[in-house]
Amino acid sequence: MTESVTGFDALAASVQHHIVNALGWPGLRPLQEEAVAPLVAGEDAILLAPTAGGKTEAATFPLLTRMSTEDWRGTSVLYVCPLRALLNNLQPRLSSYAQWLGRTAEVRHGDTTAGQRRQLQAEPPDILLTTPESLEAMLVSTVTSPQVMFANLRAIVVDEVHAFAGDDRGWHLQGVLSRLEAIAGRPLQRIGLSATVGNPHELLRWLRGPGRDGRGTVIDPGGIGKESEVRLDWVGTLDNAAEVISRLHRGEKRLVFADSRRTVESLTLSLRDRKVETFASHSSLSVDERRRSEQAFAEAQDTVIVATSTLELGIDVGDLDRCLQIGAPRTVASMLQRLGRTGRRPETSRNMLFLGTQEEEFLRACGLLLLWSEGYVEPVQPPSTPYHVVAQQILGLTLQRRALTRGDLHHDLQSFAPMRSSAVDQIIDHMLTEQFLVQDGELLFAGPTAERRYGGMHYRDVMAVFTAPPQFTVLHGRTEIGQIDPMVLRSEHGKLLAITLAGRGWRVMSIDWNRQRAYVEPWVHGGTVRWAGMPQLLSAPLTGAIRRVLQGQDLDGVALTRRAREQLAELRDEFTVFVGVGDSDVLVPHDRGRSRWWTWAGGRENARTLAALSRVAPGLVGEAPTWDNYSVTLSDEATVPLIRAALAEALERATEGEDVFAPLIDERTLWEVKFGDMIPAELLRDEIAKR
Repeated sequence: MTESVTGFDALAASVQHHIVNALGWPGLRPLQEEAVAPLVAGEDAILLAPTAGGKTEAATFPLLTRMSTEDWRGTSVLYVCPLRALLNNLQPRLSSYAQWLGRTAEVRHGDTTAGQRRQLQAEPPDILLTTPESLEAMLVSTVTSPQVMFANLRAIVVDEVHAFAGDDRGWHLQGVLSRLEAIAGRPLQRIGLSATVGNPHELLRWLRGPGRDGRGTVIDPGGIGKESEVRLDWVGTLDNAAEVISRLHRGEKRLVFADSRRTVESLTLSLRDRKVETFASHSSLSVDERRRSEQAFAEAQDTVIVATSTLELGIDVGDLDRCLQIGAPRTVASMLQRLGRTGRRPETSRNMLFLGTQEEEFLRACGLLLLWSEGYVEPVQPPSTPYHVVAQQILGLTLQRRALTRGDLHHDLQSFAPMRSSAVDQIIDHMLTEQFLVQDGELLFAGPTAERRYGGMHYRDVMAVFTAPPQFTVLHGRTEIGQIDPMVLRSEHGKLLAITLAGRGWRVMSIDWNRQRAYVEPWVHGGTVRWAGMPQLLSAPLTGAIRRVLQGQDLDGVALTRRAREQLAELRDEFTVFVGVGDSDVLVPHDRGRSRWWTWAGGRENARTLAALSRVAPGLVGEAPTWDNYSVTLSDEATVPLIRAALAEALERATEGEDVFAPLIDERTLWEVKFGDMIPAELLRDEIAKR
């Protein structure tokens, strides 16, 4: 009985040769070793490792082996990423690997020029790096033939798969993959690359979709693999944070994360005022501006780059010495991604310094660090009931096929899980009634309402399931700096505005309101900086951890500065009346004739609780009740026994089938859901409530 070949020995000889001679590697990392056998065998998989853990190579080397030994031709591998910048960053590396076999790897996304797209059509790459939105564009294109372009597909790699699965872009991707499998006439091998998540096996089941045969595997060599130095400091203001950063770790390369574009801009400007070489990176900067910042940072030593989560997802900016965080992210998974940016050199350790500038963010950091110290990582949970994505996929497939039957819809979208919902026929019937679709015999076509509402620029609006808020392009001469919220540009009394963008001050010289452009000149001072955003919900585990910290639980494995210890002690005194003991109920009379019930249950649960109380015992909530991540406001008549009795009744009614816990919906939100007009109003309300 012969032993099966595994690991490095299972790779194609040409791939082995170049790993040793071109890369100079003495061997593969544990993740890469473990991934070879199942991926060469064609299994679906989730590969888990921190940032810079070798995930790209763990997926690519086995696929190059299959490409060589099975003689794949044409575009046979898709590599999908959530960010264009990540695709641009990966393309040179994947192209160099593909060249080992005389193959090619190219990028196609929203920044790809018309000439580059024509070149890709004339000479299809063996590996195509792209986004779900660009795949949708290729599928519905009237210029290219998706049947020709995707007929040879064999495998897909989904980088940062957890980022997709956590929102509707993941459902969009799953629908597109189902349509690609219908074109290729075969199941595609699906490989997801992810940082640590709390439910990797469920994530694999989501990635594979329903009804797939064969095995799937989760490959996790385990943990970050290095001791981590994590510290927490309290500095009180963003200006103080800039002062601390300017003085700490001079001569080293520092990456500072902030969770808003506004904070990134303000901090970058403050650091530059202190003569610190500083660069900014966030989604509203132009592509060229981000590239210049990231390239300059990668080549420098004594420097700082301040970024939002755009630099969390694997974009290479070289070896880092230090990672700092203003405030706190909202998940342990994000923290692990950021922590994994450091400690890549053998003689260095992974490190992260949290700088608290506001009390709420400081407490969030405390709760997050408690969860981290306990080894907790959030499960990735795809959004429920994505009815609007079902409608988008139905319209997209109709545009792709030009004409099709209901049976065709179900066939081509058979591995798109939401298509198995009993609501699908209701959605199709609604689309027919409202003439998003029209029917001739058994055939369905795109209708006049779809043309009127989504048909502009060759149905460009159908390509993405999200709607970006309107932004004005900021130009210095012909150079694009980035985009900014148009509300910032509305000055009083005709005064010239000063704005901050890319960490620099600008004076707005003129505004083209029709073309949505603002023309600027450099200015010695910074000015207004603001973008529209939505309030972020915190999870029940995180708010519960914050409560436990306030009740006195220590943060094991986290070094607190003297300022942090003093601030935490003050907050524990301040919140004593609100946290209670253990999980006890805390109802505090409000000074405006209201009471506040401190649940510490997270935003989603509090929304559900308030909805149930409003339906079962409206007298307890009174007029204009509110909820947040930590509490629910109630009328002054509320008592703990009355609240408990009302919730018990709500649970009883829920077991009898009444949706008593569905959050209350503001009718205005129905109009904010993209493609919401293509589904029946009752389904739209149900979708929003369940989310």
